[in-house]
Amino acid sequence: MSIHKKTEVKKITTHQLQEMKNRGEKIAMLTAYDYSMARIIDSAGIDVILVGDSASNVMAGNETTLPITLDQMIYHASSVVKAVHRALVVVDIPFGYYQGSSGEALRSSIRIMKESGAHAVKLEGGAEVKDSVLRILSAGVPVMGHLGLTPQSIYKFGTYSVRAKEEAEANKLMEDAELLQECGCFGLVLEKIPAELAKKVSSKLSIPVIGIGAGPDVDGQVLVMQDMLGITHEFKPRFLRRYADLNSVITGAVNQYVSDVKSKDFPSQDEKY
Repeated sequence: MSIHKKTEVKKITTHQLQEMKNRGEKIAMLTAYDYSMARIIDSAGIDVILVGDSASNVMAGNETTLPITLDQMIYHASSVVKAVHRALVVVDIPFGYYQGSSGEALRSSIRIMKESGAHAVKLEGGAEVKDSVLRILSAGVPVMGHLGLTPQSIYKFGTYSVRAKEEAEANKLMEDAELLQECGCFGLVLEKIPAELAKKVSSKLSIPVIGIGAGPDVDGQVLVMQDMLGITHEFKPRFLRRYADLNSVITGAVNQYVSDVKSKDFPSQDEKY
């Protein structure tokens, strides 16, 4: 009698991400905010799913990431976690839920982990969030850092343009990156900085560095799913490669559905009980 073993899906962990960096294997990361899309990209082989506060923009229609709440982030994260069998799920701590104190940052992280089942949290900033990072890590919650363009600070910078072009800011970014590694972060996102600087950071750090608009010489890439699938058309930064034009596909499908309903073509005889 033959015994059929069920194929086990090997879960991605922070340890495996480190091993991927060590052997030079690039890390693929995308955002997701709901069960259906998370299920698709997880089964397609994505390594890391970021439940980003970009949900504020692409899911809720806000101009910035600032309005989204912790409760809303937990809702999106729990929907994603239910769909995932392989990917590591990282959740952004939203604006206003970690800047006040390290105690607040810890409480927010614990809520995310307990109520969503996610695997790690991400927060923006360097030296200014050191205490929060250490406090979260002390509770055993994995932390991913985020430097460069930090969208939660958009009103401070006043622009979404490339960061760290000047020497002083570039030096601070390098210092912050090393600090976050020393604190114990398992990885780092670099957003919209010069490619040469990102290369230096990635080569100097032992932890994985994921880029978005940071050139090819980092350990992996992340994009917002709605952008790379061509669902959103308004956002057109240089770093974005569109892998599909789902806006046109969906629009065409809905147009055809409307037409078929209006003309009484749908449902047909074969589509009724």
